[in-house]
Amino acid sequence: MNTRNFFLNRRLRLLALCTLLAAPVLAVAQEGVNVGKNSAFTKLVPADQVERSAQQQYAQMLQQADSKKALAPVDSAQLKRLRGIAQRLIPFAIPWNERAKQWQWEVNLIGSTQINAYCMPGGKIAFYSGILKTLKLNDDEVAMVMGHEIAHALREHARERMGKSAATGMGVGLVTQLFGLGQIGQTVTNYGAQLLTLEFSRSDESEADLVGMELAARAGYDPRAGVTLWQKMGAASKGAPPQWLSTHPAGSTRIADIQANLPKVMPLYERAHKAAGG
Repeated sequence: MNTRNFFLNRRLRLLALCTLLAAPVLAVAQEGVNVGKNSAFTKLVPADQVERSAQQQYAQMLQQADSKKALAPVDSAQLKRLRGIAQRLIPFAIPWNERAKQWQWEVNLIGSTQINAYCMPGGKIAFYSGILKTLKLNDDEVAMVMGHEIAHALREHARERMGKSAATGMGVGLVTQLFGLGQIGQTVTNYGAQLLTLEFSRSDESEADLVGMELAARAGYDPRAGVTLWQKMGAASKGAPPQWLSTHPAGSTRIADIQANLPKVMPLYERAHKAAGG
C-alpha cells in the first residue's frame, strides 16, 4: 500500500468512526419538532432592550389590573394552578433559548371575560380568567396554551417583528448602522409600545403551536390536548377569531399540523408521564 492510499484509508476509517459516534447525538438532537433557527432579524434589535420594555409594560398592566381589583391574589386556586403548570414547563424552555436562564419568570391571572393569554419577552406570562372559564380548559389544555405563548417568547417573535420593522423603516443602507445605541433605542421606543397588542404572522403561530406542544409533552402534559384546545377555540369564536388567535383563526389546517406532528412528541410525553408515575 502506498503512502497516499494509506492516508486515504485512514481518513475514511476516521470518517466512519466519527459518523458512528455522531449518530446517537444526531438522534437526540432530532427528537421532537424541528422549526429551524430563530430569524436573523432578531439580531437587529438588542434582546435586553426588548425585555426591559416588556418588563415595564407588564408592570404597568399589573398595576392597572390591581387598581381595578382584577388581579388575582396569590392564594387564588386558579393562579396557583397556572404557576404550578409553568414550573413544569419552564425547565424545558432553556434549550430553545439560552437567554431563558436569565429571565425573571412571572405568572399572573387577570379577571376578565377576554379569551386571552400571552408571554412577553423575558418570561412575563399573563392569563385572563375568560380563557379558563369560557373554554373550561383542563391542565393539559392550559399547558398547550401556556407552551404556545412561551414559545413566542423563546422564538423571539416580537423581537423579530421589531427587527423587520426597523429594516423596512430605515432602509437597507442603514441596517448596518443599527448598532448605534441611539437608533436601536429609537426602534425599541417606536415598536416596543406595541408588545401587548403585537400580531404575529401565520408562520409565527405555526412555530408556537409546535414548540409549545413539545414543551408541554416534555413536561408530562398530553400533547393531544392541542387538538381539543383548538376545537374549543373554534367553537368559541363562532366563525370569528378570538383575540388570543390574533389574525389567524384555528382552522382545520392548524389542527392538521398539530396532528401531523404528534408522532414526534408523543414519545416525549409518554416518557415524562411514566417517569412521573402516570
